[in-house]
Amino acid sequence: MAPHNFPQQTGYYKGKVRDVYSIGSDLLVMIASDRISAFDVILPRTIPYKGQVLNQIAAYMLGQTADICPNWLMSCPAPNVSIGQKCVPFKIEMVVRGNLVGHAWRTYQSGKRTLCGVDMPEGLKENDFFPTPLITPSTKAAEGHDEDISKEEIIMGGLATAEEWATLEKYALALFERGKSIAAKRGLILADTKYEFGKLGDTIYLMDEIHTPDSSRYFYADNFEQRQATGERQKQLSKEFVREWLITNNFMGKEGQTVPAMTDEWINTISKRYIELYEKVIGEQFIPIDLTEIETVEAINQALNKLLK
Repeated sequence: MAPHNFPQQTGYYKGKVRDVYSIGSDLLVMIASDRISAFDVILPRTIPYKGQVLNQIAAYMLGQTADICPNWLMSCPAPNVSIGQKCVPFKIEMVVRGNLVGHAWRTYQSGKRTLCGVDMPEGLKENDFFPTPLITPSTKAAEGHDEDISKEEIIMGGLATAEEWATLEKYALALFERGKSIAAKRGLILADTKYEFGKLGDTIYLMDEIHTPDSSRYFYADNFEQRQATGERQKQLSKEFVREWLITNNFMGKEGQTVPAMTDEWINTISKRYIELYEKVIGEQFIPIDLTEIETVEAINQALNKLLK
């Protein structure tokens, strides 16, 4: 969507995947686009229905976890749009890991046994469960790659007070437990995920999306142990398959590398995988909704007029 002017709009920010509008000093409109990013690079083609999938999974999961901590969401006026309270964000991502996968595995494989100041036990294989979930935070970079950071560095650097950190840690672990139990009912394992938090006054709020394929990695629980025992690749539902395709085609977001061409067939495959994840995680059929840009804007305006009253 092209940038718009909404009632009482005070700012606009185009993220890698979302377009974010500030309304007055209190509200945010977040439009989940069909853009897809990997290795902090926006890929050249959009993925049909990806925005709707992400937005609807996030709304569902925020609803399912509202008893654990307050969250920002107030309204979803269109399939790919969320409106909520504008918080002052902590400049950290709370990454919670239940399994040794992705960045944690790459670190482990390199011989290191500490990640973000957290110790990882010896003798683990890729995708093995950690004895208990680990929190390995990263800093939110405005540009470029997010950086690993330890709890001590967060508190010393003033990114959160010790008291705030204790709340962030408590919320992140409780949200992960809830996410794991929702996933387990659907035959999935929530392997790792990230949460973002902000403050309104003295209250800490959960922000942004949660437990979506862009922020989380899911394994199929069926035959998980068997695959681990035989060293077979785990079947997973996440954006990782896009990253793997890019790596195979010699792209990791490094300088001088070119994004490989994406065929119509490959775009369609990615779209189907996102829809599969929606149906698997939520347990309901995905109903694609095609609103025109005018209809989406109209729905946002109506919702804002109600909320601004």
